[in-house]
Amino acid sequence: MDINLRLLLEPAAASALAAGAVGDPFALLGPHPCEGGLIVRAFLPGALGVQLLVRDTDALPAAMQPVQVDGLFAAFLATAKPYRLHIRWPVAGGGETVQETEDPYGFGLLLGELDLHLFAEGRHQSLAQCLGAQAMRVEGITGVRFAVWAPHARRVSVVGAFNLWDGRRHPMRRRVENGVWELFLPRVQPGEAYQFEILTADGALLTKADPLARQAQMAPLTASVVFDPKPFGWQDAQWLKTRAQRQGTQEPMSIYEVHAASWRRHPDGRPYQWPELAAALIPYAVGMGFTHIELLPVMAHPYAPSWGYQPLSLFAPHPDWGTPREFAGFVDACHAAGIAVLLDWVPAHFPADAHGLAQFDGTALYEHADPREGFHPDWKTLIYNFGRSEVAGFLIASALHWLTEYHLDGLRMDAVASMLHRDYSRPKGEWLPNRFGGRENLEAVDFVRALNTAVQQQCPGALVMAEESTSWPGVTHAIAEGGLGFSSKWNMGWMNDTLAYAQLDPVYRSAAHERLTFGLMYAHRERFVLPLSHDEVVHQKGSLWRKQPGDDWQKFAGLRGLFGWMWAHPGRKLLFMGGELAQKAEWNHDSELGWAALAEAAPQNTLHRGVQQVVRDLNHLYRTLPALHAQDDVPQGFEWRLVDARQQSLFAFCRFAPDAAPVLVVSNFTPLPRLAVMLGVPLAGRWREVFNSDAGHYGGSGCGNLGGVVAEARPHHGQPARLTLAAPPLATVWLVWEGGA
Repeated sequence: MDINLRLLLEPAAASALAAGAVGDPFALLGPHPCEGGLIVRAFLPGALGVQLLVRDTDALPAAMQPVQVDGLFAAFLATAKPYRLHIRWPVAGGGETVQETEDPYGFGLLLGELDLHLFAEGRHQSLAQCLGAQAMRVEGITGVRFAVWAPHARRVSVVGAFNLWDGRRHPMRRRVENGVWELFLPRVQPGEAYQFEILTADGALLTKADPLARQAQMAPLTASVVFDPKPFGWQDAQWLKTRAQRQGTQEPMSIYEVHAASWRRHPDGRPYQWPELAAALIPYAVGMGFTHIELLPVMAHPYAPSWGYQPLSLFAPHPDWGTPREFAGFVDACHAAGIAVLLDWVPAHFPADAHGLAQFDGTALYEHADPREGFHPDWKTLIYNFGRSEVAGFLIASALHWLTEYHLDGLRMDAVASMLHRDYSRPKGEWLPNRFGGRENLEAVDFVRALNTAVQQQCPGALVMAEESTSWPGVTHAIAEGGLGFSSKWNMGWMNDTLAYAQLDPVYRSAAHERLTFGLMYAHRERFVLPLSHDEVVHQKGSLWRKQPGDDWQKFAGLRGLFGWMWAHPGRKLLFMGGELAQKAEWNHDSELGWAALAEAAPQNTLHRGVQQVVRDLNHLYRTLPALHAQDDVPQGFEWRLVDARQQSLFAFCRFAPDAAPVLVVSNFTPLPRLAVMLGVPLAGRWREVFNSDAGHYGGSGCGNLGGVVAEARPHHGQPARLTLAAPPLATVWLVWEGGA
């Protein structure tokens, strides 16, 4: 047979290559055994010429012949030794340049069968090291292995500057086991931008970001970036070793919720980068006494006003704030300073941007096809198909990725209620019941339990918190007991009731007395976090300061008293940034916090700084008084001392812990001082006033108890002792038993 004829493809195959419609490129390109040697084919549209350089031989370079269609080259080799392609490319304006590279179609299967099997079952917990772009060495050659799941695609190519974004150049190999496509591109380096070009079953051509990308381009660019796998030099081994104890249920937890882009900004409006945040935010949080920083989502997201709650890359940090290594450095610096880091994580929905997961391979791959299950009417976003094993595994791998690769100490799962209820925010007839006819999303329940099990097994001491706004039973109960297995749950009922009460003019608060007492009816059914979060200070809701009724002085006093009530109430604490500054304007994600208020002329600076000092002091006391945190989750840690003083809007309770002094808490939610409040208490002796939100150094009136009161051993209201104290206006006071007669 004439050698030239042996170089040729079937005409239909050659035409398919030219049209970018080849689904099995390895059947046509690369080396193919033939009588006497190998036939090598390469498809390089636009190349001026190609030579084969055979490794470890004295053979002269073999010129590849252009055949059949533009860009198709072929040659016969008499040896099976490895070879390189020596490619001449034209240069704009004249001339040419030379590229030398190994042939991508000269490499065999790269993804192991076990990887593919675990992915198909949703059990590949290190998916970020399997799919996506993996910089590696193969047969001694450096390059990047690309892999992506697109089972219904006719053709998938990886595109980037390395192939002039031409999807015909590097079509990938389809693994028939489960529709994963793979290709190793020699000599591609970390830092290269890339995307996947997908030819769908109906002939549409899509360009998609990598679902497993570990780095992304800054918007408005939409490509993924090859991640540099060089290990980060973590210095937090001792922190991780003791994390489980630090985050135990009997330990204090005071969380500072932060939006990275708007905590501080440069004078020109640029957000701080991670190294700058590490230098400024960490010492601030430490000085304020917080135990944790919780970050609004840092996953790459295409729309800044979503604050990260519509993430597109569930494995890549948002590029606007720095590199992945810089984010790791921020977490490491937090740990060095004794601060734990939590991260908001969003599996409840994803945006429908064309370059994202929506209709990824031309079908509803990650989402439900039926909009009654797959479209979120509130956010106009798509909903993951939790019942598909590959999708559930993808999400679990994302959660584990942030906890293991970035050493985060926990996740806060957003919008859990929308996941658990099929009829969430849907009128009758616009949702589909489960297989038993009910409204519960059984697949989401299974997913949540699988996620929490995986975290408990793989990340000792890490937390998973739920923002669950309904009364779903057992959110924080053990899975073995029928619960969902979360570490804690945001107490949205407490938040709604407390803020509704706080916004009332004091003259009307007596009619809403139960707003503050009702929460204690269920306070120990779950492990709760008390959230005054970002959601409460946006969208015309006003800042925490502005929610308070009355004149300026009363607003500051009311906010100080509210914080005193919150920090003493059962439940871990969460405060969104700016609340501690008594920021007057509601949060604006496009600008920094109102730091200037701290420098205003007196008396305003005293009042703003006073609220900041209140939060600082509350955090310190909360952490040092076991009675305020050691028994958050059991009824024995709380006891009402005054619950029915409706007309006076007075409340009093005691907090307890084993082998620790009890704490008496009294709140007066009217502007009238109550100077002779008699209360029954469990112990006679001196009760020292350790906190008074009306103290003069906070900007208050200075009404108080002169450092403390003495309880006499006379029974009162079922208690063996009684005391009389002053309850300052719009204030909360804490007293700690010191003993003595």
